[in-house]
Amino acid sequence: MPEAVRRRAIFVAPFDELADPRLLAGLAADAEAAGWDGFFLWDHIVYSAPTRAVLDPWIAMAAIAMTTNAIITGPMVTPLSRRRPHKLARETATLDLLSNGRLVLGVGLGSDHHGELAPFGEVSDPRTQATMLDDALIKLEDYWSGTFVPRPVQRPRIPIWAASRWPARKPVRRAARLDGLFPIDLPEPAALTELQAEIAEQRAAESIDGPFDLAVTNAPGTDPAPWFDAGATWCLDGFSAQPKLADVRAAIANGPNG
Repeated sequence: MPEAVRRRAIFVAPFDELADPRLLAGLAADAEAAGWDGFFLWDHIVYSAPTRAVLDPWIAMAAIAMTTNAIITGPMVTPLSRRRPHKLARETATLDLLSNGRLVLGVGLGSDHHGELAPFGEVSDPRTQATMLDDALIKLEDYWSGTFVPRPVQRPRIPIWAASRWPARKPVRRAARLDGLFPIDLPEPAALTELQAEIAEQRAAESIDGPFDLAVTNAPGTDPAPWFDAGATWCLDGFSAQPKLADVRAAIANGPNG
């Protein structure tokens, strides 16, 4: 049996002290040099106080793609209800080509807790958002499959991870049909093992093959071993909505095995 995948990543909000695309590109390059496998970004339009400066993650990810060679990047997560699927298909395919196949697309419903949906005319009803998300996923796969050219580097598609908030299960069932799950608010590693079993059962019942990622985020310094043992394939060092540059630099320098 092949050894389980165990990858480490830095996960930051491109806010305030980190709201500089050149800085983020440099941090990602430092992370790659230190042995980290991924560098993921929050995706928001605005955020609640005291956050003021909010950077667009997509432009920043393009900069990251140009300053790194191996590290994986992606938005964790983008609410598809506020994205036009055809435009997102072009953006993701272009970024996948730019990075030579190093993009992961994190998707979810999003919420209006920070005032970034309804105030801008976006849908904020969760049921409508879920319908729009599922519709967008179908369209993305069609566009990526060759309806739009050039196609992404990655085949059969750019990996898609769906977000969920413990203990909700509908997002987990959606994720089981995709390429990964990004659950938050897990109380303990045993909860991840529970989700892993449910996903494996659903994928077997629906004859879905291929690799599947389970990505969890914890504060820097958290021992990833219990999470890996519980089934995680990715353990992310996450920071607050007011990330401190010194803290991010320290985590990167400490290394993925520190």
